[in-house]
Amino acid sequence: MRVDPPFLDGERDAVRAWLEYQRGTLLTKCAGLTPEQLGERSVPPSSLSLRGLVRHMTEVERGWFRRVLAGQDAPDLYCTPDDPDGDFDGVGRDADEPDTVAGEFARFAEECQVSREIADGFGSLDDLGRGRTSRSGEAVSLRWVYLHMIEEYARHNGHADLLRERIDGATGD
Repeated sequence: MRVDPPFLDGERDAVRAWLEYQRGTLLTKCAGLTPEQLGERSVPPSSLSLRGLVRHMTEVERGWFRRVLAGQDAPDLYCTPDDPDGDFDGVGRDADEPDTVAGEFARFAEECQVSREIADGFGSLDDLGRGRTSRSGEAVSLRWVYLHMIEEYARHNGHADLLRERIDGATGD
């Protein structure tokens, strides 16, 4: 369920609420669709689909929270060195079985929960990640990860808006 962020909040509560709002927006865009609809591609040659976006954001949550902030050894779930876009491209190779899709949405929910727990373990937004650094080799703070995740979701939620409209004409929220 998506909840509008409060208008008056401290910084940590505000970034946490906006990230939750963005997570909820992605799920709202996917709600009520069949596995086949969730796997529908945008336009050739793109492999973009709502299901692919959920898989991608599962990987993104896992990367920034588990690997960068917590320092965990958390291998990718969908991407491989031979297929770095497996989160999107793998949708076409996987069966559009309801159980498979439900499992992917369950993994997304699990990764979001792990991300929340990791973030809650940091005392301050200024605390630096304990693991791998950013792609450019710089240490990143919890604040940076929150803000990056909000940006990442917002960008992909724009894609999700267009995908959903193409699938069944639904627009808005």
